Amino acid sequence: MTLRFDVLAQDGQARKGRITTPRGSFTTPCFMPVGTRAAVRTLDAADLEALNPPVVLANTYHLMMRPGTEVVRQMGGVHGFTGWSGHVLTDSGGFQVFSLDPKVDDDGATFQSTYDGSTHRFTAERVVDVQLQLGSDIQMAFDVCPPSDALAPIQRQAVDRTAAWAARARRRFLERGGHGFGASQFGIVQGGLDSQLRAESAARTIEVGFDGYAVGGLSVGERQDRMLAALAATTPHLPADQPRYFMGLGDPVGLVESVALGVDMFDCVLPTRLARHGTALTGEGRLNITNASFAADDQPIDPDFPASPAARHSRAYIRHLFNVGEPSAARLLTLHNVAWLLALMEEAQRAIEAGTLHEVRARVAAVWSGSAESSADSVVR
Repeated sequence: MTLRFDVLAQDGQARKGRITTPRGSFTTPCFMPVGTRAAVRTLDAADLEALNPPVVLANTYHLMMRPGTEVVRQMGGVHGFTGWSGHVLTDSGGFQVFSLDPKVDDDGATFQSTYDGSTHRFTAERVVDVQLQLGSDIQMAFDVCPPSDALAPIQRQAVDRTAAWAARARRRFLERGGHGFGASQFGIVQGGLDSQLRAESAARTIEVGFDGYAVGGLSVGERQDRMLAALAATTPHLPADQPRYFMGLGDPVGLVESVALGVDMFDCVLPTRLARHGTALTGEGRLNITNASFAADDQPIDPDFPASPAARHSRAYIRHLFNVGEPSAARLLTLHNVAWLLALMEEAQRAIEAGTLHEVRARVAAVWSGSAESSADSVVR
């Protein structure tokens, strides 16, 4: 095993931890920006170095399609290809594949590429092989991703196939010497909104024996209270001495409430997607910078966040950039939004140490409850 998780402090179920890999270490709870096609939208490696996120995501499906796994491997893996030397987590591409109406059987899934219509097949073993070639630090097992409100028989089949694929993925990872590549592998818990299925899926995934565990199949459009109830039925069954990762969650209320339930790692396209549409995350809630009221506003995006990478620019200036179609507008808001979520997680870490996470939860809920956008990932994460 190449990944170690140490609990540094606890506040109820919430924990501040440190994850150590051959590449280095980072502190949790943490937010991980999504770089689907080996790039966080509008940002480059120098931007990431300045932001210093603990981990950046890349997507197995998209990189396999373009530029191709072999190209990335020849360029030194995803780190050499992108110029980013920090941690990289690759998701399995399962969410994307299952959004393409694939033909699924017990062995795997056959689907058509969104790029050129060509036919491809993912199996548990194939997904491991591709991710080892990509060279990520943490890779995800291939799972079945039904809608959270899918009928009971569909959820049952998803849990069964996910468990079977998990065992095959782990066996392949170990056979190929995945730890020798410096990589770790996480299994994924499914089960929709059914508490019993969630507990069962957690037990079956743990039985396989991964380096960490992810909660999948949530934050895909369901009400937040139902999402949190399903999460609360899952985390008590996950090992206390290994990382817990909630896939695809990025709204502030969801983040801090999930931290309180014992989750350590999060990712989402939310900060980059909002930025491209002119919306900033702030301590006062969402700010739509394209509103006419900001035309002559000399304040920074968020006066309460002076560490923002966009703090030197006024709201009026950034609004102007959007109005005239300057690409730097989306870049500035992306830098701000990602930095804002990273700072929120650092605040949660401090609060866990101080035993005051309840205060952070109350403040975030007062600002964001009722306004949180669904953080459901699109086909292009």
